[in-house]
Amino acid sequence: MALDSKIPNGPISDKWTNYKDHINLVNPANKRNIDIIVVGTGLAGSSAAATLAELGYNVKTFCFQDSPRRAHSIAAQGGINAAKNYQGDGDSTFRLFYDTVKGGDYRSREANVHRLAEVSVNIIDQCVMQGVPLAREYGGLLDNRSFGGTLVARTFYAKGQTGQQLLLGAYSAMNRQIGRGKIKSFTRHEMQDLVVVDGKARGIIARDLVSGEIERHSAHAVVIASGGYGNVFFLSTYAMGSNATAAWKIHKKGAFFANPCYTQIHPTCIPVSGDHQSKLTLMSESLRNDGRIWVPAKLEDAKGIREGKLKPTQIAEADRDYYLERRYPAFGNLVPRDIASRAAKERCDAGFGVNKTGEAVYLDFAAAIERYGKEQAYVKGLDANDTKLVTKLGAATVTNKYGNLFQMYEKIVDEDPYTTPMMIYPAVHYTMGGTWVDYNLQTTIPGCFSIGESNFSDHGANRLGASALMQGLADGYFVLPYTIGDYLAPEIKTGTISTDLPEFVEAENNVKARIDRLINNKGTHSVDYFHKKLGKIMWNKVGMARNAQGLNEAIEEIAALREEFYNDVNVPGDAFSLNQELDKAGRVADFLELGELFAKDALHRNESCGGHFREEYQSEDGEAQRDDENFAYVAAWEYKGKPSDAILHKEPLVYDNVKLVTRSYK
Repeated sequence: MALDSKIPNGPISDKWTNYKDHINLVNPANKRNIDIIVVGTGLAGSSAAATLAELGYNVKTFCFQDSPRRAHSIAAQGGINAAKNYQGDGDSTFRLFYDTVKGGDYRSREANVHRLAEVSVNIIDQCVMQGVPLAREYGGLLDNRSFGGTLVARTFYAKGQTGQQLLLGAYSAMNRQIGRGKIKSFTRHEMQDLVVVDGKARGIIARDLVSGEIERHSAHAVVIASGGYGNVFFLSTYAMGSNATAAWKIHKKGAFFANPCYTQIHPTCIPVSGDHQSKLTLMSESLRNDGRIWVPAKLEDAKGIREGKLKPTQIAEADRDYYLERRYPAFGNLVPRDIASRAAKERCDAGFGVNKTGEAVYLDFAAAIERYGKEQAYVKGLDANDTKLVTKLGAATVTNKYGNLFQMYEKIVDEDPYTTPMMIYPAVHYTMGGTWVDYNLQTTIPGCFSIGESNFSDHGANRLGASALMQGLADGYFVLPYTIGDYLAPEIKTGTISTDLPEFVEAENNVKARIDRLINNKGTHSVDYFHKKLGKIMWNKVGMARNAQGLNEAIEEIAALREEFYNDVNVPGDAFSLNQELDKAGRVADFLELGELFAKDALHRNESCGGHFREEYQSEDGEAQRDDENFAYVAAWEYKGKPSDAILHKEPLVYDNVKLVTRSYK
């Protein structure tokens, strides 16, 4: 099967505008006769559902949470990018486009990224009109801060809870449509399978997670907005319920899965403290605006800190290694996430880690507190040489910018980050891979669309900070509502789709058979037992650094673990009531397949790029070494019964507007 990305012709700056001018439209009267299913109600799903319903379509939304507003988008802390150039510091649509392509290590599709940069400016206006309380400067103008991989300040934010505030805006828009009857919201429902009729997506099979009832829902189009698959690692910054089931089910029905090995490791997470943990907690990248990252320059000092004989505040400035500032002077602490993560791992592997496990570095705000304190002292006409006063004023400024993050850190670690540097270490945070989509955001299954983190299209091999919220809202508010109409225009002749079709019956029976198999297995180990074992394989052999031997071992070990899971998993309870162990079992079963494809994808890509780092392919100074001659393509995998049999399809990546060069932040 040839992959047709449907990228429009013409100059990149005109592609989206010209495309919108010529695609098919559905008139308002006909929209009332068309049904759309949206799976997932995070920023992408809720904004898409609200916009589609506002346009007149009949929308059904599905989420496994008890409310759409509890989607994992609320956990996004630092901000959302937009090329507004409010700071007058040289930002532009092209610069945002360029930074995103470069940040993704030249492994993203140019046309999609430029469109994202174009519509970014509309997102901020939309959110302000919804009442989202974005931070403002003293004069009332919207404020911006910097994020990794850029030399401008383009990140809009709402303290350290940007995702939550943006989701509440989209949720309010959704609620308006629910009140009008244009959206039917199905909470505590999980998609179990996609129904394909005559080659087109025509509905889903869902399970009511409270009653256990299996339901059939039909539609003229299905939109997957279910987020990423980072919980394949077990420990991650994702919510524990985040899963890959919806995306994996459509993959098994014919949607190609692209670049699964492109997974982001976030550099500023609270370190692992032991096997008792079920998830990890993110400290926003926005903290790298003001926090300086360092480790002791002397091995004996690092050892003394680990043994509790020294405190970080006792390490003299001259004996600290601000390694990001040393290695990447142009960007310093604001290098992209993949680079900052690998640099932290390198220092810790060399013995300079600062917690008991040796897997942590410091994020220090002392310099920022002093700088802000002196500035405030001057503004208020006070003594800028009064250390105690300066510290108090500086801490107050930091609290205004990041207070809830500092509070969260202190509650988890039981240390005051105002007086003791935070300890951070990289952790799985986001997935750039996902279902393959064309320019319309349609998968290889006609009528099945994928938006937000569940698709692969915008971030290449590494996502720049504050771009996840941008992509989710861009897809939902400003892209999908146009492109889905092009597909739906001929569907006005279809009429209502019956759920009594044989394809619905077959899909429902298959879902029930899978559930019965899990419930009746009566093995000896819990679901978490297998999930943790999978996570350790993934982190140790498919994590921050990979090599051919480890990947081959991972593929074999995951396949064996999957067989053991089906032979020995124990799911207590029954299928006809609230049963969270059954919910987890279905999700982990999908992770056990996805994990193998993930490793297979990483093994075939004999290069290092972005979040995919193969130890065999690195420069003398430890930087990622791309192979543009052989791997400048999207790897889209077709399901053929099991991950080991998946067939690779390639979409060549053509760069007409950005020159392919070695990525450098030095």
